[in-house]
Amino acid sequence: MQISFNRVQSLIMGFIIAMFGAVALAGAAEAQVTAFKQAVAEAASRDADIAAFYKANDYKPLWTGTFGKDTQRRKALFQAIAEADVHGLPGKRYDAEGLMAKLKAANTPRARGLVEVEMSKTFVELAQNMQTGALVPSKIDSGIVRSIPYRERSSYLVNFAKSNPNSFFRALPPKTPEYARLMKEKLRFEKLIASGGFGETVSAASLKPGQSGNAVIALRDRLGAMGYLGRSVSPSYDATIQKAVQEFQQDNGLVADGIAGAGTLKEINTSAADRLKSIIVAMERERWVNQERGRRHVLVNITDFSARIIDNGKVTFETRSVVGANDSERRTPEFSDVMEYLVINPTWNVPRSIATKEYLPMMKRNANAAGHLQLYDSRGRKVARSQINFSKYTESTFPYAIKQPPSKRNALGLVKFMFPNKYNIYLHDTPAKNLFSRETRAYSHGCIRLGDPFEFAYALLAKQSNDPKGEFHRYLKTGVESAVQLEQPVPVHLIYRTAFTDVKGGTHFRRDVYGRDAKIWNALQNAGVVLRAVQG
Repeated sequence: MQISFNRVQSLIMGFIIAMFGAVALAGAAEAQVTAFKQAVAEAASRDADIAAFYKANDYKPLWTGTFGKDTQRRKALFQAIAEADVHGLPGKRYDAEGLMAKLKAANTPRARGLVEVEMSKTFVELAQNMQTGALVPSKIDSGIVRSIPYRERSSYLVNFAKSNPNSFFRALPPKTPEYARLMKEKLRFEKLIASGGFGETVSAASLKPGQSGNAVIALRDRLGAMGYLGRSVSPSYDATIQKAVQEFQQDNGLVADGIAGAGTLKEINTSAADRLKSIIVAMERERWVNQERGRRHVLVNITDFSARIIDNGKVTFETRSVVGANDSERRTPEFSDVMEYLVINPTWNVPRSIATKEYLPMMKRNANAAGHLQLYDSRGRKVARSQINFSKYTESTFPYAIKQPPSKRNALGLVKFMFPNKYNIYLHDTPAKNLFSRETRAYSHGCIRLGDPFEFAYALLAKQSNDPKGEFHRYLKTGVESAVQLEQPVPVHLIYRTAFTDVKGGTHFRRDVYGRDAKIWNALQNAGVVLRAVQG
């Protein structure tokens, strides 16, 4: 069968037109891809980490594609933003509404590329905030010198791209029992606030067993709202109320005498909202230490005036402590380091700030002042005071080092525990034993004094000695300064928590001795964190 010339010509022309149509469609698709990639490259260029991620992935979409995985990622991101408030994070910072509006309005490849990068920036900020905190601690208070365990920003995108989206977000916050209990308490207090909080405050200067009246009724009802009393209609300060007051005092670091004195009533009258603020701050602080803390570690809570040894999550030793006084040069800083050794019969090398600001003025008035201290020149030679004209020196020109030799009167006592750091902070004994009986124990120059230093040493040495007490005292009896290495160095964490929990789920509150938590709350509030009242 022959095909006419016209028919052949028609078929050829149709083929040519189809080819050009396909090429045109391909060209249009390629142009769209190119426009998207160019927009991504342009928007990401101002953020090196995000730019590197997209470059390594040929500028392919993570959020704005049409594949099911992209849809899951978008949904997981917006869900995580919606739950930011649950973690005490500033939900408004992530602007879910604005992001969603831009996403819906992105009807061109370029617009999609721009919102793609914006979603990645929001994601990285949220992920980092959930894992290591919404604030930069050193910007809040100069005493918070902690190294935050920040992860590489690009790692969030890399790992998210190959993870289950929901599982990825669940893995970000701290996995410690403390964080979980704080979250639970946060929700409890939000419900409590929604139902009226702790009720009427107690209008009295002080109350004690045997009294009665409206103030005692307010005390009774307030303790009941806090969970320290069952239902009661007693108008008098009876044994049941006294016991409840004692329990409250124990949970709040107060002398547990069962008498509602001025200090106790101030704490009892603290509102549920203020307690919730402390819990939210504690959650932020927990994110700042979101890393492995050591199967065995030492935990010093500055506000609690305590030092503990923790083994596999359990407190195996606890003692009272004295911390830095509340002034600009004495407050104990917050950081973590590693204890390497202890020094028995230590020499006190007086810090220069103390030598020049405290002892030099004394010696100017009386050359023989503080006679328990010895002076040394720059070559380490002991210098007699009679050879020194103290009046000619200032804080900046004083050339001598001041030391106190080992003795029971030594300012460091008979043992110190060293985790070498640039802040010259360590744990140590003290001859001033009377301070440990006080309710508030902020008196030192910054180091942490221990109430039971010998027992603390025994507990540390028990891991490497069959007779830790005997070994310790063999060194002690010599009267000579001796360094004893820890075969397994122990991490030390100096923390500051005005709210913390126990294994039974109870929450303990402490006074904000340095005012640091107030600063943190203000910063969180300025960032957008709000107190919520949640209906039960």
